[in-house]
Amino acid sequence: MSAYVSRPIVFAAALTLLAGCNTQKTLETTDNKSAAAAPTDTMPVVEGTCPQIFLRDGTSSYRTYAKGGKDDPAKVIYQASLAETSRSCTMNASAMNITVVAQGRLVTGPVGSAGNLVMPIRVAVTDGQTTLYSELVKFEAAIPAGGSSAQFVFRKDNVSIPGGAGKLAKIYIGFDEGPYNTK
Repeated sequence: MSAYVSRPIVFAAALTLLAGCNTQKTLETTDNKSAAAAPTDTMPVVEGTCPQIFLRDGTSSYRTYAKGGKDDPAKVIYQASLAETSRSCTMNASAMNITVVAQGRLVTGPVGSAGNLVMPIRVAVTDGQTTLYSELVKFEAAIPAGGSSAQFVFRKDNVSIPGGAGKLAKIYIGFDEGPYNTK
């Protein structure tokens, strides 16, 4: 009786083994095609090689005032601030590409109300005294109706610097009321 029971089990095991071999070969073929089609010219960079982000003194907050109320706390319409930052880097043969992210908060002042605010946020990368990248971005955030504050996330992709510059480079992010141009 054991011979009758073991034959179906052996047959089922052989079918399973053959099915597994066939599936593995199909997966290998698919994986090889995917690997060949995937671009290999960009590689992630170890966090220690990716330049650190810094907030310059005096650039982490931004205020707008009612007409004629410059520097008067009672005439503040909006106040924004940047706090937490993060970055990620990829590298190809000639450049390091950085994505810069900052978390911020927008609050209405004594004469403010819910609405949109366009803020000037500058992202710059320096290597000592040399500026490798600088761009002033018009970033819009909103306080929803009925609210007095909101959080926002600023993201700047494609910050590109020369490939070997990462060792001493520093990323700076902050509010900048200068002219809107790219350097």
